[in-house]
Amino acid sequence: MSKIVECVPNYSISKDKEGLEKILDCFRGKEDVKLLDYSSDKDHNRSVITISGEPSAVKNALLESVKVSLKLIDLRKHKGEHPRMGALDVAPFIPIRNMDIKEAVDLSKEFGEELGLLGIPVYLYEKSASSPKRKNLANVRRGEFEGLKEKMLNDGWKPDFGPEKPHESFGAVAVGARMPLVAFNVNLSTNDVSIATEISKKVRHLGGGLRYVKAMGVYLKERDLAQVSMNLTDYTKTSIYRAVEMIRFEAKRYGVSIVGTELIGLIPEDALFDSAAYYLQIENFNTNQILEKKIFE
Repeated sequence: MSKIVECVPNYSISKDKEGLEKILDCFRGKEDVKLLDYSSDKDHNRSVITISGEPSAVKNALLESVKVSLKLIDLRKHKGEHPRMGALDVAPFIPIRNMDIKEAVDLSKEFGEELGLLGIPVYLYEKSASSPKRKNLANVRRGEFEGLKEKMLNDGWKPDFGPEKPHESFGAVAVGARMPLVAFNVNLSTNDVSIATEISKKVRHLGGGLRYVKAMGVYLKERDLAQVSMNLTDYTKTSIYRAVEMIRFEAKRYGVSIVGTELIGLIPEDALFDSAAYYLQIENFNTNQILEKKIFE
């Protein structure tokens, strides 16, 4: 089977619908590239696009989109609620099938190097980061486009690729590799959001909980329920079932139970297979036992 990579590029555009369509056209009708999803927010003035396909084809389509964006997006005139430092603000590469994270890192560096040749500064982040302080996207993007020129003059903030000053209209791009992020929420049999918040503190890594879990308590007004809202940043190391069972355990102290769960966006099939095997207690389970997997090999 061929290698498949996913990429979720974020573009600083949404109000210019015609321009956004030109960017989306870079991913339509391409061999070995599939446009999976896209969404825009006018307040954020940002569009999030999800594509997948053969690694070199995905990289080439992204480069085409950058060349289109160079003509469409001018950050000197851009206003939006979401932090941004580039017209293409961030481009994470995510291994999906027959790829490991190292290959995704290598691909991200190839893409970053080619962006640099276009005169666009590039910072590598997450698994691709060249230093610990660049791993966190928020650190890389701090100061945004307006503070980028001054930031680049500081020690330790020379770009990984490209010129040592911002592109005048495009800014700079954060490029990296990460595992698929799973957005998974757990609804509780209470409307007391403080309980969900306390459970979140125990479950998330920041509070001493599970290493690859970010969590917070949320109140669902329409359902009058409290929810533990989570991002699992590496499902291969912290599985969905482990996070759910820890929430179940912590909820007992408050006399609360789980009444349902919610998946936001897309999820890798292996993340579901892993939890299904756990709850069904299948002995010696192998994903090659999945019918569709064997058919499409």
